Amino acid sequence: MKGPRATAPTRLAGHTARKRFGQHFLTDQSVISQIVDAIDPRAGQALVEIGPGLGALTLPVLARCGALTVVELDRDLAARWRARGADGVRVIESDALALDFGSLGEGLRLFGNLPYNISSPLLFHLFGCAPHVQDQHFMLQKEVVDRMVAEPSTAAYGRLSVMLQWRYRMWPILEVAPQAFTPAPRVDSAVVRMQPRRLDELQGVDSQTLQALGAVAFSQRRKLLRHTLGPWLEQRGCLARFDLQRRAEEVAVDEYVALARQLQPA
Repeated sequence: MKGPRATAPTRLAGHTARKRFGQHFLTDQSVISQIVDAIDPRAGQALVEIGPGLGALTLPVLARCGALTVVELDRDLAARWRARGADGVRVIESDALALDFGSLGEGLRLFGNLPYNISSPLLFHLFGCAPHVQDQHFMLQKEVVDRMVAEPSTAAYGRLSVMLQWRYRMWPILEVAPQAFTPAPRVDSAVVRMQPRRLDELQGVDSQTLQALGAVAFSQRRKLLRHTLGPWLEQRGCLARFDLQRRAEEVAVDEYVALARQLQPA
């Protein structure tokens, strides 16, 4: 998946949007209000924003909750937030892909307009802190949100669908046109709400086992699973009754989870 691209550098509030960071700043006040209402921040909650940028979401969220943490990779923007001396804003200058979010506390409420060029890797990275998270509200490329919530036997259904639907309950809550951003991306966007499932709902499955299974199953989508997943299962001595005369997209999440459970050591 390619992230959105700006046709030329754009300056906003004295800052030039940087293509390497996938920066597209949200400027539509109606959209901002709808997202903040969906988050519904409250005082005392552990709110963490990934990529605060120029504060389109940060400031209205801060006005409702009084304190939050922001994670910013761009050192100029991180310095801006520190220089503001805004009461209640804790700044972590870090690559979100390298940060241990679980170290930030319990009951985390994560949100942000995520850089589209790292969205899938970041969603997988956040698996590690899911037990510490209450919910997540993210702006993503609409195509990615469609894949996240896709049903089996659809073109959008894939490894991302299986992994995220196993780990989270998810609801698309808002579609956003390119004109809501500066600079405008070349794709439509969407906001998704994600709520981690309880540990007892995960059926004792290890995420790495399920990821490996999904990667093999969807490696050649057009082939029947007996050509791809079949040999892989045989190498692991898995004798489970599993219909391999299907394509990967025809298998429901629950079936992949059950198969992953059988692959794990007793």
